Amino acid sequence: MPVIDNRNADQIAYWNGAAGRCWTDQQQMQDVALAPASAALLAKAAPKAGESVIDIGCGCGATSFALARAVGANGRVVGVDISEPMLGRARQLAPPDTTLNFAPVDFVLADATVHPFAPAAADLLFSRFGVMFFAEPATSFANMRRALRRGGRLAFACWRTPRENPWMMLGLKEAYKYVPKLPPMQPDDPGPFAFASEERVHRILDEAGFAEVQMEPVDLFIDVAAGRGLEAAVQSTLSIGPTSLALENQPAEKVAAATQSIREVLASHLKGDTVPLSGAIWLVTATNPT
Repeated sequence: MPVIDNRNADQIAYWNGAAGRCWTDQQQMQDVALAPASAALLAKAAPKAGESVIDIGCGCGATSFALARAVGANGRVVGVDISEPMLGRARQLAPPDTTLNFAPVDFVLADATVHPFAPAAADLLFSRFGVMFFAEPATSFANMRRALRRGGRLAFACWRTPRENPWMMLGLKEAYKYVPKLPPMQPDDPGPFAFASEERVHRILDEAGFAEVQMEPVDLFIDVAAGRGLEAAVQSTLSIGPTSLALENQPAEKVAAATQSIREVLASHLKGDTVPLSGAIWLVTATNPT
């Protein structure tokens, strides 16, 4: 295990435990479900041929591989994550080094808060939903900024508010009919919605030394079935995210009742083999001052 900031220890344990294994097991479905967000972020980040890119919270590697295609054989991509299971899958999925017009991709197990990035070496710092889990995000972003050359770019996607993301909350609402609610989270607590506040994101990035911070709201649909039908949508909802946490260690009969309720509400959104639910993200960009 690399050197870590102890304030991130709980999140590191989480992503190296059951959550990391679930995301790894669900890798193919999650890549499909999150593809609209990935496409929007890649278009916003506009990676260019020959650039060097760091992909923070790269998970199982889908965005790292997309970046490698974008920057081409003369570019370079480094995927950074703290989850050993997810990086293991990323390395399994990596194309051969001889793939034409595809940048070399290195995967690094690291806590980006304290990792000794090569200074001023990257053109683009990129993250799809990988930066909302730091205990002290301004400190983490300041460390990551050191990896950017002067004038280098930051581009990341983060979720907006829970109420704007039914794809993540619909199952939880049904589960709460049968099981106790999860302990309330404070707005600044690490988690998927930690960057929902536009004001907070500006404050963090300003404190970390970034300039020209811009935030674009984007609405999209997340197919929680990933084109595999209703039962796949049910299993995905039960396996990943807040619904899985709420049902963890609950009596079997309550889990069964919640599952049936979730199945019924997802069925009301079924379109062919897809279950598209609304999602809402910020596309955040900034620069390292020259």
